[in-house]
Amino acid sequence: MSDRQEKFAGTGAIREGHAFDAAALEGWMSAYVPGFTGPLRVEQFKGGQSNPTYKLVTPGKSYVMRRKPPGKLLPGAHAVEREYRVLRALGGAGFPVAPVHGLCEDADVIGTAFYIMDMVEGRIFWDSTLPDLSRDERLIYFDAMNAALAQLHSLDYQALGLGDYGKPGNYFARQIARWSRQYREDEEAGRLDDMDWLAGWLPDNIPSGDETCIVHGDFRADNMIWHSSEPRILAVLDWELSTLGHPLADFTYHLMMYHLPPHIIGGFAGADLKALNIPSEEDYVEAYCRRTGRTEGIPNLSFYLTFNMFRFAAILHGIKGRMARGTAASPEAANLVATLPELAAIARRTAA
Repeated sequence: MSDRQEKFAGTGAIREGHAFDAAALEGWMSAYVPGFTGPLRVEQFKGGQSNPTYKLVTPGKSYVMRRKPPGKLLPGAHAVEREYRVLRALGGAGFPVAPVHGLCEDADVIGTAFYIMDMVEGRIFWDSTLPDLSRDERLIYFDAMNAALAQLHSLDYQALGLGDYGKPGNYFARQIARWSRQYREDEEAGRLDDMDWLAGWLPDNIPSGDETCIVHGDFRADNMIWHSSEPRILAVLDWELSTLGHPLADFTYHLMMYHLPPHIIGGFAGADLKALNIPSEEDYVEAYCRRTGRTEGIPNLSFYLTFNMFRFAAILHGIKGRMARGTAASPEAANLVATLPELAAIARRTAA
């Protein structure tokens, strides 16, 4: 078992500060989740750095609940309502997501808003080099990830009723402003010279041109559930950061796996890709471009990678702030936050 799998896979007891009235939840599910029958047993998933996630076990089937964390929250953060909305829309379009059953925005039920979805059984690969697979399988699984992201970016968000799911246009300018503001305003998390430099460099180097699609925002190997024996994605997870945005922002976030070290989530920089039979970065980019009709490839690739590293670092900075306030959702939060200075430094080098 890999270190990350041991830390993040599976469930355990409900962590301190994350307990709620299970009887109240069972009553709500009896009223609003078709076919629900108790009794209900609640466990908490080890993973989930932002929105606490729980396994809800009944004699007939299991469900998953995502909820806002307790405590003081930054405006616009932890929007489980948005997750629920996009999951419903994507499920209706045939994109692989967990079926959802209900959204509760009444904080009086368990203390925060939450939604319920199916528990999808399958494989999760916590190591993005997919070491549990054979060499021949590995290439096929990587191609399936590539195809899924291209499929997402090709969906007609207007036809899915998501025309107001974000603000079309000027994605990078808005995102840079948003994450810079959250970084600067979270005084309890402190400041870093590299983050300050990136917040100044990025707005002046946005490439020309604009596109809009549904973006996941955190598309990586451990945010999807695979069929137990086939290279088929059953459900893409964790849609908290999804919005209407630029497809190249989403794709290059996924592409960061080629540039980050193994101890920063999803990275395999320095790995022997040929020996592992993992596609080269150039081949992986070419496959995505072929699927999405980008005949000129991806100019300004370093900007997009730098942007995503800054954004990811800002997310870790937010976790650091929640730790200071006592609301971080995972006991592994400190390990993630410890990578923040290194990640910001990598981002600055990538920009240069």
